[in-house]
Amino acid sequence: MNAIPAVASDVPDQRSGDPEGASGGLRERARALVVRFGPAVWCYAVLKLIGFTVFMKLLSFAGGYATKPARFGGGANPWDVVGSWDGWWYQQVAQFGYHPALVPIAGPEGFNIEQNSAAFFPLYPGLMRLTSDVTGLGLYGAGMLVSVVASLLAAAGIHAVVVKLSGDVRAGVIAAGIWAIAPGSGAEWAVYSDSTFVALAAWACYCVMTKQWVAAGVITLVAGLNRPTAAALIGAVGLAALVELYRRESGVLRPLASMALAPVGLLGYVGWVGWRTGEWGGYFRLQHDAWLHYFDGGQGTWHAIRGVLLGRNDYPFAFPVADLLATLIVLGLPALIVLMVRLRPPLVLTAYTLATIVSVLGSLGIFGNTSRYLLPAFPLSIALAIGMRKLSWPVLAVVLGTGAVASGWYGGYVLFELGVP
Repeated sequence: MNAIPAVASDVPDQRSGDPEGASGGLRERARALVVRFGPAVWCYAVLKLIGFTVFMKLLSFAGGYATKPARFGGGANPWDVVGSWDGWWYQQVAQFGYHPALVPIAGPEGFNIEQNSAAFFPLYPGLMRLTSDVTGLGLYGAGMLVSVVASLLAAAGIHAVVVKLSGDVRAGVIAAGIWAIAPGSGAEWAVYSDSTFVALAAWACYCVMTKQWVAAGVITLVAGLNRPTAAALIGAVGLAALVELYRRESGVLRPLASMALAPVGLLGYVGWVGWRTGEWGGYFRLQHDAWLHYFDGGQGTWHAIRGVLLGRNDYPFAFPVADLLATLIVLGLPALIVLMVRLRPPLVLTAYTLATIVSVLGSLGIFGNTSRYLLPAFPLSIALAIGMRKLSWPVLAVVLGTGAVASGWYGGYVLFELGVP
């Protein structure tokens, strides 16, 4: 995150040779950061805490976690649930590293399924391991700490993007709050890499919007080590840099550097998996054969939506409640896209959001996870945030607070308990 631009004054400290002057300058910068991002971060944190508390209470009331394997949504207590499913894999990578081959493991029903840790990119488990070594926390605690801190950075990044676009600080605070209660928000405070990716994506977009091309390229490179969905961000940053190169408003070298740096992380990891598996397309074969997750042109999404509308469960990975919510979200996407486009956002935001949506809806996977897969598409909430900025703070507190309570169910319980995250 060192590439995140400073927000305090760029005027050099006249007492830079004086240690006290330097510390005073640092305090001023810290104060400027708190003033700028504090309201958005606090809004996000409070709403998220409300939803997370409701989620934990629902898990306790249901008690289903106690009867499930620790890997598949179970554990000794409700807290273990947010470290299961993908969280289990991240902990395995953080502890043991990778084994890039098709490895048979026992599934929840006793059958064997072919899955592999190489599907999980290295940045998040690497941060888990580093945090564990530095703090002494176990890998579960370290993963939760990384996710919570990353979510706060994501809230700050979303705020920065919205303020830059709209010029309204209030809209930026609301946008951070909306992301806290988004349909897939249960993954934000879990042993998952989603918050880390959104933090990187938001700040990469902001750097493009402020023409900090090298920083945008570096952040996108790091994002490419976190999730394969970074492909959408890489394409958006590269396209924006290409247009900037054509306009020559930022010179030649900086946009070119951004275009060259952006794909290095993603290509590097995919290439490494290919080398370890003995075939250059090894990563994609693992995704296809081990996880049944691949681009199918939207056929899986169509079959799932058709099944939900007809009341049938004759499609892969059917989870009725989660799939119903996913269908409602998909049906609402056109309206959100139109509202976003009417704002005439910068190219990087439009390209990134549309590419993310195409990637999600065009891929076969667990349809009930659509809400989580769309978490990175935070620009969809910008129009809502701008429209809500005229509401008074008491009204906003009621609206967002109600959403926070509800998100404990649809953003957490549905995914982790009624679906497979």
